[in-house]
Amino acid sequence: MSGKTKIKIAIPVGDPAGIGPEICLKAALDPAVRAACDPILVSDPDVLARHAAACGIRPDLQVVERVGGADWSRNHLNVLACRQPDGDKIPIGKVSAAAGRASIAFCAAAVKTAMAHEVDAVVAAPQNETSIAQAGIKFDGHPSFVARQTGSDENAVYMMLCFGDAKIAHATLHQSVRDAIAAITRERVVSVIEETARTLRRMGIEKPRIAVSGINPHAGEGGLFGREEIEIVKPAIDTVVAGGLSVAGPFGADTMFHMPGFDAFVVMLHDQGHIAAKLLAQHAAAALTIGTPILFSSVAHGSAHDIAGKGIADPAAMIEAILRLSKAPCAGKSAAA
Repeated sequence: MSGKTKIKIAIPVGDPAGIGPEICLKAALDPAVRAACDPILVSDPDVLARHAAACGIRPDLQVVERVGGADWSRNHLNVLACRQPDGDKIPIGKVSAAAGRASIAFCAAAVKTAMAHEVDAVVAAPQNETSIAQAGIKFDGHPSFVARQTGSDENAVYMMLCFGDAKIAHATLHQSVRDAIAAITRERVVSVIEETARTLRRMGIEKPRIAVSGINPHAGEGGLFGREEIEIVKPAIDTVVAGGLSVAGPFGADTMFHMPGFDAFVVMLHDQGHIAAKLLAQHAAAALTIGTPILFSSVAHGSAHDIAGKGIADPAAMIEAILRLSKAPCAGKSAAA
């Protein structure tokens, strides 16, 4: 990435009934964000205008039909139009099929621009899974959605929570604990460790060191509390170590995060990583999707219908996610640069 040309980041505004449009507007107006990258919001313009008015934000919106028409030389906000038939009528703060359809359309449009090399990265605002379900659309989290949109193998795409210097990758995500445990195989654990290492190298960490959790309490306590660590996790670790990676474990997920000297942690279950992240970084965790051809991140919080349209939503997590990707090494600049 040239030191003179800023990275272009598409920002789909997420659930149009939630705080997504508000935090995206605030983040795109933030001086640190504007200094670090060229942001372009992806939304129905009517949705943004309604939220801006409700929240007392007065942006100068420049609506474009394609990324190539955007202009970052002036003090306005570029908006890539993704118009919805009922965008001006979606109720703020309420679950609806219309909101679900719109939020998925915004995200898909943003991913499409990244796949076409019109932007360098995507940072997405939160979705509302109930609204999406009401719209009859399959959605079980951004990683699998981005995998489908990019033609990637869903079983080799994972989420990495990032905050400060901490990075936590997840072997499983949005499924029942019973189904998640059934999905944890040696092959899957090898895959998530290897993808975590590749991502860390992409972030500039030449020789990453990774700690891996167990599944059971105390990592099974030598088989007293389950044999998954003995039969699945440890053999997977041995495989990647034999392949040249610096990986240790399995460790108990309740103590692992205090261990120094690691560049990232790999956990087996959703809550093993998310509870730690939300305790340590309540409002500033970014969720990086790893294992796809594009740079994609999202905020690690919900759509907060209870405060939508009130002007009080905190954009810290969105700003953190944008700034983190704006610093990521890029293989090449966007075609629109």
